[in-house]
Amino acid sequence: MAKAVVTEDPLALERQVCFALAVANRAVLAVYRPLLEPMGLTHPQYLVMLALWEQSPRSVKGIGEALQLDSPTLSPLLKRLETAGLLERKRSAADERVLEVHLSERGAALRSRAEAIPGAVVDKLGVDVAELETLRLALTRINESATAAGALTL
Repeated sequence: MAKAVVTEDPLALERQVCFALAVANRAVLAVYRPLLEPMGLTHPQYLVMLALWEQSPRSVKGIGEALQLDSPTLSPLLKRLETAGLLERKRSAADERVLEVHLSERGAALRSRAEAIPGAVVDKLGVDVAELETLRLALTRINESATAAGALTL
């Protein structure tokens, strides 16, 4: 493989963090896709399920905050997952204004299949787990900084 030429041009494509993130995002999601398809999940749906496997029931607002998604993006995901029988949306008994999301039995049972996903992703990427954890921590810091600077307002 040819070695990339590093240029001093501040607008060179290979120097752009946004480009590296966009390409890495597409590449990593392409690794997830064939692992999630047999489970009947897209990657955004998988993220919703991860939030619910972590805590169920959870308010729609709480899921949106955890995933940093706004309601117009989250609502169709929840509707599709409910249609698939993986979750149920119900009004809170304590406060009717709050819409809670509960895992269905089928959704809870899917967790055991999903437990293989992280290891399979690491295997397919062929990257050391410690390196991936360092990357995750760096991206978390970047996301926190971007949010503090006014990005990702929900």
